[in-house]
Amino acid sequence: MITRRFLLGQGVSVSFLLPAAALAAGQRHEAAQHPAALPAARPRALPLVLLDPGHGGKDPGATGVSGTYEKHIALAAAQELRRQLEASGRYRVALTRTRDVFVPLEERVGIAQRHGAALFVSMHADALNDPRVRGASVYTLADAASDAQTAALARRENAADRFGGPAFRDAPPEVAHILASLVRQETRAGSARMARGVVSELHRDLPLLQNPSRHASFMVLKAADIPSVLVEMGFMSNRADEAALRRPDHRAQVATAMKRAVDAYFNSGPGGTLTARRMAG
Repeated sequence: MITRRFLLGQGVSVSFLLPAAALAAGQRHEAAQHPAALPAARPRALPLVLLDPGHGGKDPGATGVSGTYEKHIALAAAQELRRQLEASGRYRVALTRTRDVFVPLEERVGIAQRHGAALFVSMHADALNDPRVRGASVYTLADAASDAQTAALARRENAADRFGGPAFRDAPPEVAHILASLVRQETRAGSARMARGVVSELHRDLPLLQNPSRHASFMVLKAADIPSVLVEMGFMSNRADEAALRRPDHRAQVATAMKRAVDAYFNSGPGGTLTARRMAG
C-alpha cells in the first residue's frame, strides 16, 4: 500500500488537498495551539483555465459547406468563452492562440503545463463525409478510441505524440512511476467529470451528436497532470451546424453552456485527492 509516509521516506514531496472546511478547521486548531505558528492568510490565486482554439494559420482545420474555416470558428468561440469566464471574476483565462497563427499540438500542451493551468479546453468544429450528421460532442483522452468515427477524428487532429507523464526529479524510478500513475488517474477522473458537465450543459440548449461523450488518443489532451477535454461544437460539413456556428449569438450560447460546465467543475472541487508536486530539483 502506498502511503504518504512511504513517499516522504523516499524523498518525494507530496501534498494532500483537503476540502476547504476541513482545512479551515485544521488551521483554526493549529492557531489555537500555536498562535504564532501560522502566517497571515493570503488570498488564493484564481484557477487558470486554458482555452485552445483548434488549428490556425497554415492549418485551416475543417472547411464548411459554404467555405467557412474551422480555425476562425474555434477562435471566435474561444474568445467569447474567455469573455464570459473573465466577467464572472472567478477565473484567470488564457488562450493558446489569440490570432490566426499555427501552433503545433505539442506546444499547446506545453503552454498549459508551463502556465500551471487548472483546466484545459480545446475547441473545434469537425467535418465528416456524411453531411447529415450534426451536433456537438465532447472527447477525453484514452488509449483506445470509443468508436471508429472518433478514431478517425483523433487521426485527423493529431500531429505528434511527444508528451508522456509529469517528471519527478530526484525520485527513485519505482516511486516516480507510482506518482505518475496517481497523477494520470486523478487527471483522467477530472477530465471525465468535466466532460460529463459539458455534455449535460450543452444538452440543455443545443443539439448533440448521438453518444456525445467519447474518447480517443488525442495528442492535445495529453498533459498528464491537467484535466483536459476537447469539445466539437458541431460539424462544418452540416449546413445547419455551419450556419449556426457562423452566428455570434449561437457561439455565445455555446460559450454560456460551457461556462456553466466550468463553474460546475470547480464548484465540485478536487478536494480529498492526493496530488504529487513535481520536484523543483
